Amino acid sequence: MPTFDRRDCLKISASFIAALIGTTALPAFADETEEPAKDAAPASDAGKAGDQTPPPFNWDWLVARMKARAGAPYEDDQGTLPEAVANLDYDAHRRIRFRPDHARWKGDERNFELQAFYPGWLFDKPVHLFEVVEGQLRPMEFKADDFEYREPLDQETFEKIDLPGVAGFRLHYPLNRSDYRDELISFLGSSYFRALGRGNIYGLSARGLAVDTASGSAEEFPRFTRFYIERPDEGAREIKLYAELESERVAGAYAFSITPGVETVVDVQAAIFLRSAVSRLGLAPLSSMYLFGENDHTGFDDFRPEVHDSDGLVILRASGERIWRPLTNPGQLQLSIFSEDNPGGFGLLQRDRTPDHYLDTEARYERRPSVWIEPVGEWGKGSVFLAEIPSKEEVHDNVVAFWMPENGLEAGAEHWLHYRMLWAMEVEGDVPLARVIRTRTGQGGTASSEADPSLRKFLVDFAGDPLVGLGDDAAIEVHLNVGNGKITHKILNKLPGNDVWRLIVDVRRKDAGKPVELSAALFLDQERLSETWTYQWGQAV
Repeated sequence: MPTFDRRDCLKISASFIAALIGTTALPAFADETEEPAKDAAPASDAGKAGDQTPPPFNWDWLVARMKARAGAPYEDDQGTLPEAVANLDYDAHRRIRFRPDHARWKGDERNFELQAFYPGWLFDKPVHLFEVVEGQLRPMEFKADDFEYREPLDQETFEKIDLPGVAGFRLHYPLNRSDYRDELISFLGSSYFRALGRGNIYGLSARGLAVDTASGSAEEFPRFTRFYIERPDEGAREIKLYAELESERVAGAYAFSITPGVETVVDVQAAIFLRSAVSRLGLAPLSSMYLFGENDHTGFDDFRPEVHDSDGLVILRASGERIWRPLTNPGQLQLSIFSEDNPGGFGLLQRDRTPDHYLDTEARYERRPSVWIEPVGEWGKGSVFLAEIPSKEEVHDNVVAFWMPENGLEAGAEHWLHYRMLWAMEVEGDVPLARVIRTRTGQGGTASSEADPSLRKFLVDFAGDPLVGLGDDAAIEVHLNVGNGKITHKILNKLPGNDVWRLIVDVRRKDAGKPVELSAALFLDQERLSETWTYQWGQAV
């Protein structure tokens, strides 16, 4: 299959999502036990590139600065790109690459190195970077000779250009080998960022904030406009950085602590201030790609059995119940809202790690990371929101998941958020429940039945420690719920020769204009054995 640069697709994905949901817009830490100071004195609009006397930097200063900016009308003061840079098209932009030997901190015996992304093409808003050294800000300026310009570009043309900023940056770290600094995390495009655990390759993305996603009004894409990066100590295994986020209706301060490893941990604190009211606020948002998989391969003439960066949404409810929602590529926009009070976490996961299930030796979907969002402190009442958007190409991120608070959508509202992100092959840990290992759907009824679009069959396989050793005659009960449908057939059997239990259900839809919601979990003597499988059979197209 042809390869592609998913970094270059982030803004394409944003505009693609906006079009499909009917929108028009393109797109030292505080103590963990305390919120950042809410009553810090307002900060002046200092700290821009070129300031002669930048102020001492700290988290309270940044929060106060962004709160003050939120109290004023939005102003895009990042500067403009030179004409030659602004006019770069896709082919020209991809021929400009940062010179690795120009990486910041290279040769300093530091584990981390920083490389910048060239502005232009879709990345038409300059981003400013600052290094924080002993509490003082130092502009990180990038010049034309920090980049190489591959043919047919005219290098002399670009050597004369003074860059007003960059498109973003990436950090490198010896993640997989001690003698090589792998790419670890990148910040590029709006408020998008992506990280890697050991053995991963880039897949899904995170964002700083989602505003009015799939709300029926124009979606707004806030941007990280400035980054403040603490110079890492020699031998450091953690790096801290801070960011300013802004758009017409929001302003925010963000703090990131990044610890690479088998599980790369990104600890995030955010102080978010609303200039104007919003319809929907998405906190800790994730964006991923799901084209087709074992449960909905229909309509794709492709030799590969599955194509996706993530195959399911997991939610840990406050009660301890775990929900598994297999992803789909629906015929029309599909929304799911899971109400919760102080959730234990949620994430978009790639559970299927078997290469033969993808047969793609270039994209290597079995190596895409899963991401788990774990709240630090109480988040209160709200919902985990999932949007699944129709897509015909794997270059688009067509799945969005985030936490949606119940209140605080009016002008002047503030949100103080703290959460921990895990990026890794395996992020669920040792959960004492059987998991869903397979979901398949197809025509309902028997093999000899005529096709009936109102009848559908669902197959769900459960496996895990609680099921090991149970005999075929174990009195396992299925707690099965169906909304907008009627169960016409149900059977649960243990598969021969292993400890997998298979549930098969036929469901007849009642109202063709509404989706069918299903959920199922296994119990023995009133004790829960499995996570809860949920599925949305979308309305008839």
